[in-house]
Amino acid sequence: MIYLDNAATTFPKPPEVAREVFRCMTQYCGNPGRGGHSLSLAAAKKVYECRLAIADLIGCAEPESIVFTENTTHALNLVIKGLLKKGDHVIISDMEHNSVLRPIAKLESEGVIEYSVFPTRTLDDRRNPTLICAGIARRMRKNTRAVICSHASNICSAALPIAEIGAFCKRYGLLFIVDAAQSAGHLPIDMQKMNIDALCAPAHKSLYGPQGAGFLALAPSLSEMLDTLSEGGNGVNSFDTFMPQRPPERYEAGTLPTPSIAGLVEGINFIKHIGITTICDYERDLYVYARELLANSHGVEVYAKNHEGAVILFNKNGKTPEEVAGFLDSKGICTRAGFHCAPLAHKTLGTDTTGAVRASFGIFTRKSDVETLAKALSEIK
Repeated sequence: MIYLDNAATTFPKPPEVAREVFRCMTQYCGNPGRGGHSLSLAAAKKVYECRLAIADLIGCAEPESIVFTENTTHALNLVIKGLLKKGDHVIISDMEHNSVLRPIAKLESEGVIEYSVFPTRTLDDRRNPTLICAGIARRMRKNTRAVICSHASNICSAALPIAEIGAFCKRYGLLFIVDAAQSAGHLPIDMQKMNIDALCAPAHKSLYGPQGAGFLALAPSLSEMLDTLSEGGNGVNSFDTFMPQRPPERYEAGTLPTPSIAGLVEGINFIKHIGITTICDYERDLYVYARELLANSHGVEVYAKNHEGAVILFNKNGKTPEEVAGFLDSKGICTRAGFHCAPLAHKTLGTDTTGAVRASFGIFTRKSDVETLAKALSEIK
């Protein structure tokens, strides 16, 4: 099997991740904060170790402001629905995943908020941070509360200049919320230096952890501002009718996915050992090689090809994306066809009527995998 669907979830996981999940489930998987015994304490220590590791990786000011969630989508729903109030206006990008678009659209349909979409100029050769921020500025209103955008696209290798957007938001008093589903582990992130108020990411993608966990990282400015998305037991202040005021317990109702969190610790350690810059350069080299090979493959069109990173989007002339992905699967090559839960992004790239095939790379992808992909595509008549 050649696995080229790392944007959906990285595979395989590093051996140390699998070992730690197994060790957790067989040696110390008590319920953190829900027991007066050593196994509960051991699990709680591992959970806090993970908060520390995440905070250090992304430049979050306080490890207690790392809130564990089910995934990125859960984290985005928590911050979007917990933050926005009646009459607010927000600005999102034209490359957003449905995990941003759908909760925003639901709030608008209910008459709670309004939203605008700013252009990322993804296909513009003159694209730069100044032009992108100017597009945000033109959509600002008196009631604009926040800018919400992905750091990196899930359908191509385009990334937004979040440091510059963060500086823009700070200058104009806007909150800045970042979907880092496709960047955490691929690209350097520093919440404090980039003026990010909330950052959402999963364990199971480029952090190489297990499925079943994600996190919301909050800046001090937001740590107590959000309404809760769910309420319930959290191991503290049991006689209080309402959730506590401070994170993380304020936003973590119910039992945490301790085995996934334990695996995430090792995934982050794996990333740090290699180095994010090294990973980024390796994946970019794979992309450049893939783009070169696919350009020489008859009838293959690559989209947004000037953006180099871990994701390449393409179609084969005369075949639907589903036909191409099905043929590749018959050759033992895993890709993803369709619209990738990102209709805004496909409209921006001009693939909204057909969809496309996505191949996405990780640290375990080899150049020979890219060669096999190109060879298989050349065999499609």
